[in-house]
Amino acid sequence: MSDSYLRSGIFLAPFHNHDENPTLSIERDLELLEHLDRLNYHEAWIGEHHSGGFELIASPEMFIAAAAQRTRHIRLGTGVVSLPYHNPFMLADRMVQLDHMTRGRAMFGVGPGALVHDALKIGIDPGAQRQMMYDSFDVIVRLLNGETVNRKTDWFNLTDAQLQLRPYTRPTMELAVAAARSPSGSFLSGKYGIGMLSIGGTSPAAMERHTANWGLYEETARANGHVPDRKNWRVVGMFHIADTREQARKNVQFGVQSFANYFRDVATFPIIPPDVPDPTDWLIETGTGCIGTPDDAIAYIERLVAGSGGFGVLCELAQNWADWEATKRHYELMARFVHPHFQTSRELLQGSYDYATSHHVDFTGQAAAAIEKEVERHAVRRAAEGKKEAAE
Repeated sequence: MSDSYLRSGIFLAPFHNHDENPTLSIERDLELLEHLDRLNYHEAWIGEHHSGGFELIASPEMFIAAAAQRTRHIRLGTGVVSLPYHNPFMLADRMVQLDHMTRGRAMFGVGPGALVHDALKIGIDPGAQRQMMYDSFDVIVRLLNGETVNRKTDWFNLTDAQLQLRPYTRPTMELAVAAARSPSGSFLSGKYGIGMLSIGGTSPAAMERHTANWGLYEETARANGHVPDRKNWRVVGMFHIADTREQARKNVQFGVQSFANYFRDVATFPIIPPDVPDPTDWLIETGTGCIGTPDDAIAYIERLVAGSGGFGVLCELAQNWADWEATKRHYELMARFVHPHFQTSRELLQGSYDYATSHHVDFTGQAAAAIEKEVERHAVRRAAEGKKEAAE
C-alpha cells in the first residue's frame, strides 16, 4: 500500500457469558464505545444475533442509535445485519434514518447470517441464505441510490418501492460485506466496489484464506468497473495486551475458556477446536490471537500487514476474555502505544526531539547568552534610573 496509515476499530459481536447479568452486559458494551471514542478509535461494528445465549444484541441499529448519543467521533457500523432476516425496503429505510440520526457516522455492514439456529427459527433454509443476501443487497443498493424498485422473489415482493428520504451521507453511507470462509462475501463486495470485512480469525491459515478472498474481490471489482482499494479492506483479529506477557495471560483466564466453550458447543463456525486443552496456549502458539504486550501486538500486526499485502482497518474482536478493568486497560495500551506505530503520528515528535537534543549544547549556550544580555540590560537601566533620581 502506498498509504500505510492503518485505521483502528473493533468488531463487537458481542460475546458475554450467560452467567452474567445481560442488562449490565449491554450497558457495558455502550460504556466500551464511550471509552473507545475517548481513545480515538476510528470505528466499531456491532453484530446481530438472536439465539445461542452468548451474543446479546438483536438489533445493531437500535444499539448504534443509543451509542451515537453517547459518543462524538467514532463511526458506528452494523457488523453485520443478516439480510435474509429482513425485508430489504424496511431495512434500507431504517438505515437511512440511522444515517441522519448519527449525522453520517453510520456504516452499513451486511452478511447472510452466521448462526444456523437463527435462520431455522424463522423458517429459512441455511442453504438459501447467500442467494437471499444477493437478492436483498441488489435491491438495497438501488433504493439507496434513489431508484424506484419493482422486484418479486420467493421471499419478498416490492411494488413501486422508493425511499422517502435520501441518505444523510451523499451519495450514500459506507457499505461493507462480511467475508469469512465462503467466497460469497468477497464476490458481492467486489461486484459493487464496496468494503470487505474479513472475519474468522487471523492465524496464518486464516490470513491465507482472507488474502485469497481479497484476490477475488480485486478480480470481481475490476470486472465490474471498480478500482479496488485496500483502504476498504477490514481485517478482524483477536488481541489482549497488558503491561507484561505474564499479566496478559493471567487476565484472559477470566473469560477465554467460556469463549472456547461457546465455539465448541454453540457456534457453527469453529475458531478454537474442541479438543484444545489450554485455549490460551493454543491461541498464542498457532498465531490465532495475540496475548502479550504492546510490542507483541505491533509484531503481530506487522505480520498480518506483510502477509496480506496491506489492508485499511484493523478491527479487534471484542471477546471479553478479561474482566472489565483489564479490558479497558488493553484498549488504552493499544491506543497509546500500538496504533501510533501504524499511523505515523509520532514521527514528527521524535524528529523534533532529536533535533533539539542534537543542538542542545548550542541552544543552551544561546539561551544563557540571551539571559546574561538581559541581566546586563536591566543593570544599565537601573543605574540610569538611579542617576535620574539623584539629579532630582
